[in-house]
Parts: sequence; structure tokens; C-alpha cells
Amino acid sequence: MLTYHVSVMGSDLNSGTEDYPFRTISRAASVADAGDTVVVHGGEYREWVRPVNSGKKLQRITYTAADGEKVVIKGSEPVTGWQDEGNGVWKVTIPNSFFRYGNPFDTVLKGDWLIYPVDYALHTADVYLNGKSLYEAPSLKEVENPVKREEGFNPPWTKHREKIADSDFTVYTWYASVDNENTTVWANFHGYNPNEEIVEVNVRPAVFYPERTGINYITVRGFELCQAATQWAPPTADQPGLIGPHWAKGWIIEDCDIHDSKCSAVSLGKEISTGHNESTRYYRKPGYHYQMEVVFRALESGWSKERTGGHIVRNNRIHDNGQNGIVGHLGCIFSEIYNNEIWNIATKHENFGYEIAGIKLHAALDVQIHDNYIHDTTLGIWLDWQAQGARVSRNIFRKNDRDLFVEVTHGPYIVDNNIFASGYNFDNIAQGGAYINNLCCGTMRREPVLDRSTPYHFPHTTKVAGTTIVYSGDDRIIRNIYIGGAPVYTEQSTSGTADYNGCPASMEEYSGKVRSLGNDDHSMFALVKQPVYISGNVYYNGAKSYEKESGAVISEKNPGVRFTEDGDGLYIEFDADESLLSAVSPVCSSDTLPTPRITECEYENPDGTPIVFDTDITGCKRDRLSPPGPFAAVVKGHNRIKIWG
Repeated sequence: MLTYHVSVMGSDLNSGTEDYPFRTISRAASVADAGDTVVVHGGEYREWVRPVNSGKKLQRITYTAADGEKVVIKGSEPVTGWQDEGNGVWKVTIPNSFFRYGNPFDTVLKGDWLIYPVDYALHTADVYLNGKSLYEAPSLKEVENPVKREEGFNPPWTKHREKIADSDFTVYTWYASVDNENTTVWANFHGYNPNEEIVEVNVRPAVFYPERTGINYITVRGFELCQAATQWAPPTADQPGLIGPHWAKGWIIEDCDIHDSKCSAVSLGKEISTGHNESTRYYRKPGYHYQMEVVFRALESGWSKERTGGHIVRNNRIHDNGQNGIVGHLGCIFSEIYNNEIWNIATKHENFGYEIAGIKLHAALDVQIHDNYIHDTTLGIWLDWQAQGARVSRNIFRKNDRDLFVEVTHGPYIVDNNIFASGYNFDNIAQGGAYINNLCCGTMRREPVLDRSTPYHFPHTTKVAGTTIVYSGDDRIIRNIYIGGAPVYTEQSTSGTADYNGCPASMEEYSGKVRSLGNDDHSMFALVKQPVYISGNVYYNGAKSYEKESGAVISEKNPGVRFTEDGDGLYIEFDADESLLSAVSPVCSSDTLPTPRITECEYENPDGTPIVFDTDITGCKRDRLSPPGPFAAVVKGHNRIKIWG
């Protein structure tokens, strides 16, 4: 087991020892083998690191920043020699040979479920001024005529964007033209002289990402990783990221600062062989149909717990990425994502598509997402298809357009002990969920999906047990706190659980209603709403309860939830009255949760052991009888609790 050293003062002709370090991380990655460690010393490295050897389960290959030293790995290169064109516009001509891995200024952003823009093309390139990315304009005209906008006004060519500028509302833009020999870039830097600032452009499609699949058991620790020309990453295509395992097993990505990927930052997703944008390439079948085929192709090629997934993504800062903070279809299975801060995801609004979120996972089988702080995103977490066994626990959601979206999955999945503090908390387009001990400050939208059948699995495996549509319902909603008063974003949005009115309150009641319809087969199941199991929730400030709920506590008071940030972290403040303190009930456990109607699988840990929901969002233990919500103990009157930092 060897230790290799890398330094900006080294040489790739060296032996890689501490006294004679390599110059590039890539040189170390070409020789590091199972059990080896690559120590990277402080400095800036501009390269695409592509490990070629796998580690082993007990002999990982570790890439780590040297203790106390700042290491930055960039997918960009600096560009100098800008010519002043007047009115804030500057021009530079770059030979195409500058772009070793393909020219991102000539690579159109495209793929399944990428919706806008439609009247012009965006590219995987980006231009950075002192580390901040500019906006790609649709033509040179929009660069030459700078827009000074008032708050609430968007130029016509940004009509689908909600946020396009810095706090001074000045739009910094670029446009490029590519011919056979050169790439010409025009950029409006307004009052900045780019020859006196740091201006960089994307040149690499990734920063730390193997070219081959099956490079297993790699640890990446302590780096700043940024500025990559990543392509759009839908579930029906190759899913590249700024960093990721590229279809492998057992990676650990920890203690990193990951930012400014054109699309996705961390990819735990699929590779190209099971399908690549067939819907938008051929228009023969809808993307949903191709996605179903991807699942079965992956199974045919060996998609399983033994060969794929099981990754850990922890203690990272993931921010300012165009599509996702973390993305993954199929390759994310049995992974754990925790203690990350994720923010500014898709908030430039340069494009729009149905694959955008702080964390966007398909087939998140047994994935555990806990103790993260997700804020200022277009959508916090989106679990789409086959989120069976997934658990979203003890996370903080704040200042997002939407907090959590669970779609076309059949359970069991668990959402417990979270703080949902945005105005729009849930899109519940699924069934078979268990929502326990959450604080919900916004609204929920719930809908069936009767035209898309999606798979469900045998417990804790990738093996498909069947497929079915989403009838909606079959949820367990227990010991949550709902606070009304948030704006209603859609006609379907409600605060509380009253949207479940009309649903049976038990499986016995449901079965009786189905039985009364006679002996037809599937048609009679569509006529009866699925059962729900709702009890012990507290409703404040106009939030409405399910009509058959037992143990509901309803108060017209507003607890005044608010957040404060001190130097040592983030605090939540609220006022608790007697209605909350008296609403005690027993803690929930796997034994108290009925199995989902469709999958008939238990709510349990990935290893099959039962869960007792006796730990709150701060890590404190609950008494056997305790109030609802994410905190084990509250006091009457004002509460101030540290929740992050």
C-alpha cells in the first residue's frame, strides 16, 4: 500500500514520493492501485482526473487534500488577451485546439425532458468573471445592448427565468461564434476590465470522473471541485457529473466544496449503454416508455446491489450548479447522502427541464438521505420512480421554490423528522409513504397518475416484483405539525391533511368498499380511494385535518416559526402553547405502520431491521410519549433550537 504525493511544484517525471511529487493528480491516478493513497498538496490544478484502477472493499484508493492545505481542481482555463469593443463589451479569439476534450462553445445542451429554451440553443460552455458565471445570450445583440433591469422585470429573451442577475440587477452576458479554426467570445463585463480580473472558461466535461465504468471503491476527500462543461443528465441517458463514479460501486465523496457545474455536480447515475436520449433523438416513443426499457436493460446487464451503488456523499458544500446538486438513476441504489449543505441549484434559470433539483434521484432503492440543509433551490429533493425503501430524515428545507417531490413510486418510503419551511412543501404524486414527526410550514399538492405504470421491487433488491399505476393515497401521516397561512400555489395545494377526505381510514374499510362492487377485476379498484392512516397531528393557523383523524389537535394560533443565523449556526424559533405540549402520543415504529397495499413490504432499514422513530432532528432521544413534530422536547412559550452548524 503506497502513498503518492502531488504538488504544483512537482513533475510527472518524478516518482511521486513526498520529496519528489508528481505535478498532476492525473499522473497519480494512472498508477494508484487498491489500498493506495494520493495526497494532493495545496494549489490550483486544472485537469480532468480519470482514475483507471479500482479499489477493493477493504482496500480503497483514497484521493485526499493534504492536511490543512487548500486544493482546487478546476475544469476551466483562464483566458486573457481580451479586446475592448466598447460599451462594456470585450472580445477574445480562442483557437479551437485550446479545447482538448471537444469544444463546449460548440456543444449544444440537449437531452430528454429539457424543455426550454426552444427558440435558441444553450451550450455546455460557461464564462466566469472572478469565479461567478455569466449568462449565455441568444445573440450578439443582447451582449452589445446591456440590460439594466428593474426588480421584477426580465428582458424578453429571459422570459422563462426568475433570477438572471446579481443584486444590482445588472445582467452579465456572453455569446460565442465557432468556425473551423477559432472560437470568438464576446462578453459584457460592464465596469470590469477582463485583462485585470480573473476570467475563465469551461474546457473539460468533468473534473473527477472515470472514463470507464466499474472503477470501484474510490474515496475523494477535502477538495474544491468546480467549473465543468457537463451535459444535461436525464434518467434515459448517460448522466455525467462534475464528479462521480460513472457506474461503479462504493465511492465516498466527502468534505468537498463542489460548485459551478453547467448541469450536475455529483452524479451517481447511469451510463450510456442502457439508453441515451432516444425520445428526443427519434420521437418514436415517449420518454416514460424509454425509461421503463432502461430499467429492464439495466437488469439484463447486471444492475444489482453487488455490482452498483452503495455510495456515500457526506459533509460537502454543493452549490451554484445549473441542473442538480446530486443526480442519479439506477446507479444511486443503496447509497447514503448526509450532512451536506446544498444551495443555489438551478436558480440562474438559464434553462428549464423536468430533471432539476438539489437532489434528483430515480430508482433510489433504500437510499438514505438525512441531516442535510437544502435551501435556495428551484426544488429541494425529487425522488422519481422506484423510491422503494428510501428515507428522507432530519433534513432542513428552507427558501426553496418547492421542498420535496415524490413521484410515481409505490412505497414503502419514509419522510420523518424534517423541517419543511418553504411555502410549498410537497408534491405527493405517489403512494405508500410514511410522513412522521415533520414540521410543515407550507402546502402540499397530491395527484394520482393513472397513465404511467412504474416498477416496484422485492425488498432490498433490484429485482422487479411488478409494475402499476399510482392511485394516490395509501399514506401514513402521523405526529406532524402543520401550519397554515402559506400562499396557495396551485388549485390542488392544501395546508394540512384535509385533501385526504373521502379516503377510507383502514384497509378493512377499503376492502369492504371494493368487495361491495362485485367480482370485476381491475376496474372496481379504480372506483375506490385508497386507505390512509392519519393520526396525532397538530394543525395551526388554519391548516385543515383529515375528517376521520384520531387524536388531531387544532389551534387557530400561529406559532410564528422563524429562523435566525448567528455566527455558530442556524436556529429555529417558535412559540409553543398548551395544545402542542398536551398532544403527546407514543413514538412510531415499523410495527405500528401498516404495509403499503401494492408492495406489501415493511417500513424498515435497508438491512431489514425495524425502525423506531425515537430520535429527533437534533439527535436527541424521545420519551415513549412525546409531542409531535421534529423535536423531542419543547417548552411552553418561546423556543430557540440550533438546527445547523
